[in-house]
Amino acid sequence: MNKKTDTSVFFPNIGAEVNIIPVMQAEGSLKFDPAEMPDTIPILALRNAVIFPGAVYPVTIGRPKSLELIADAEKSGALIGAVPQIDVTVEEPQKEDLLPYGTVVRIVRTLEMPDGTVTAILQGLKRFALDYVVTYDPYIRARVHCLDDFLKDDSVADRKMIMNSLKEKAIQIMRNSNLASKEAQAALRSINDFTFLVNFIATTLEVENFDEKAELLQYDDVRVRALNLLSLMGTQLQYMKIQQDINQKVRSEIDQQQREYFLNNQLRTIQEELGMDDGEEFEQFRQKAAAKKWPEKVAAIFEKELSKLEKYNPSSPDYSVQYNYLEFMLDLPWNDMSEDNLDLKHAQKVLDEDHYGLDKVKDRIIEYLAVLKLKGNMRSPILCLYGPPGVGKTSLGKSVARSLGRQYVRISLGGMHDEAEIRGHRKTYVGALPGRILSGIARAGKSNPVIVLDEIDKLASDFKGDPSSALLEALDPEQNSTFHDNYLDIDYDLSNVLFITTANTLSTIQPALLDRMEVINVSGYLAEEKVQIARHFLVPKQLKEHGIPAGALKIDSGAIKAIINDYTHESGVRGLEKQIAKISRVTAKKIATEEEYPAVIKKEHLKEYLGLPTAYHDRQKGNEVPGVVTGLAWTAMGGEILFVESSISNGKGIMSMTGNLGDVMKESATIAYQYIKAHPQIANVTSEEFASKDIHVHVPEGATPKDGPSAGITMVSSMVSALRGQAVKKHLAMTGEMTLRGRVLPVGGIKEKILAAKRAGVKTIVISEDNRKDVEDINEVYIKGLEFVYVKNIADVINFIF
Repeated sequence: MNKKTDTSVFFPNIGAEVNIIPVMQAEGSLKFDPAEMPDTIPILALRNAVIFPGAVYPVTIGRPKSLELIADAEKSGALIGAVPQIDVTVEEPQKEDLLPYGTVVRIVRTLEMPDGTVTAILQGLKRFALDYVVTYDPYIRARVHCLDDFLKDDSVADRKMIMNSLKEKAIQIMRNSNLASKEAQAALRSINDFTFLVNFIATTLEVENFDEKAELLQYDDVRVRALNLLSLMGTQLQYMKIQQDINQKVRSEIDQQQREYFLNNQLRTIQEELGMDDGEEFEQFRQKAAAKKWPEKVAAIFEKELSKLEKYNPSSPDYSVQYNYLEFMLDLPWNDMSEDNLDLKHAQKVLDEDHYGLDKVKDRIIEYLAVLKLKGNMRSPILCLYGPPGVGKTSLGKSVARSLGRQYVRISLGGMHDEAEIRGHRKTYVGALPGRILSGIARAGKSNPVIVLDEIDKLASDFKGDPSSALLEALDPEQNSTFHDNYLDIDYDLSNVLFITTANTLSTIQPALLDRMEVINVSGYLAEEKVQIARHFLVPKQLKEHGIPAGALKIDSGAIKAIINDYTHESGVRGLEKQIAKISRVTAKKIATEEEYPAVIKKEHLKEYLGLPTAYHDRQKGNEVPGVVTGLAWTAMGGEILFVESSISNGKGIMSMTGNLGDVMKESATIAYQYIKAHPQIANVTSEEFASKDIHVHVPEGATPKDGPSAGITMVSSMVSALRGQAVKKHLAMTGEMTLRGRVLPVGGIKEKILAAKRAGVKTIVISEDNRKDVEDINEVYIKGLEFVYVKNIADVINFIF
């Protein structure tokens, strides 16, 4: 069909002066015999263009190799292959840059355009498949084989319906483009050849998704090609409708996601015109992401989330949520670790500089460093330091970080009752934040910090969840390499983090959580140790903090001992430090007001600086009164001594108890009473005499609640002493649980109890034989001057104490 038509409808960029080009050729007019094709043909790589058999299409030629190919083919009248290029940015495409399908074309004419470029008018003849490239010089030449179109014998009505749909959609697209003329519409409607109509529309149709258009070349079945073309045209009409809606400011019923996509494209264009483009900031995000050491999976998620952000309106609430999320992803160190200082002597020196004693903890850190030095890598241990307040558990974490050369992060868990504090909130919630663990790592800037989880025994739980259960994953060496924070929503590796938890007691820690940690007991200090800590650590620290020059003030050992005994009541040194700070403040005031002050603070100066003594320790009274026996107790504040007093009166064999005793302690008293009732000979009384006596048991300091089984042997000793009317040995204390059959069971908190006994002036301690191993495990300096009597049953106790 060599009919003149309005070519500008299909090729708006050519211009009116070439509108005589026959854009439609009936298939019967194509004089082409595949047998006449040479073995190899030149290949012209097309950018954003596909030519189908029977159609004529203008192509602008710009690349030097393409210009040479067109010139040679036009001169020789040779056929060429037109193959769509996959990536249009590639200047010299290779075979992998081309689609495996193309069209044999003939050069109809070449035109010198007004802007100086060359346009070649190409006519499609036959589809082919690209076999292999023979050469790339001076241009691509390849071997191909032709593909035949076929059309199944389906119903005429079905084919006619497809043709009508193709024509209507094509005319609709032309109208929406404001390029349609009556002549062009009439010419399109006059096409009756099914195959040609499909190929013609497929060639001239301008679509947003070029890849889908290029895929039409692969279909041998023309009907299948037509149906896919109809789908592509339907999508194109939707795109055009959205574009019209944007221009006309009207609402549409089209899919919201597609609408937002085009609206955001328009918005970005407007922002660029107004100088509001965020492209530079997004590019900075990508540059930071490129420098990250994160896994490929995380990089892909980041790019996906950044693409979402680019589509958001900056004034939208979702924009700030997504922006903060991406910022947090970039803030996390992702496998960026500080190098450990593996000098064991240096580590030991740093630990000793900062803390006196605590040998077990220090040894465990040195062991970890030693393995790290030999092996090169190792899962960090998860340590739990438990002991009374003020013994240096928390500050030890900072010292460990300094010795290893790592960053230090402290997270206080006291009173925490929301699981989201550990795992974070979902980022979709307003005000969502990451969990405290990942936030701490982000602040540290390294993936292997020392994280101190302070006061883990004081975690709470309520309707918001149980934080201790959320910690199970973080503190499990087998699981924490894939720790999942709800805000980040990506697994993060915590296996290189050295977790140190602190607690005053283990009884309130969830058993499953406790099982995951390596528990180290950090007990209280002896008075002698406190003196050394004060001289070497506390006094220099407080003088520095109060601006007192070095050497301007000293506190002698006698004064420090007096402070420990008369002004503090603790296992640690926190109260001691407060008293030293008070002396420093008074001294600083005297220096500032130019008053005279002693260069060395002695015991006699303490009343002036600290006032009257405030702590009155229970001293072991010598047990000189029958019925009074000294017991040893453990509290969260450390060890204490307590007195069990028993009195006898004539009555009906009734036992009464006072002193704010807990249920377990009352049971201990009942067991002691029943044991004596069954064995009255140990009290030198008969059963009849025992039945006529009432016994009252009292534990002083009634305002203080007391509980636990360890006063069992103290209870029975007190009752026997009262019944005999005979005092027990002087400077004696005891601890141990008893059974109804008189067996003495082991108890805990031995070291703290020993420290309390030494403070009270006890010389002999009676404990269970099963506690011998606990005593032997204690440093010799703690038990110096004490005698230990190991007993197996109540008979052993009674025989010794009298």
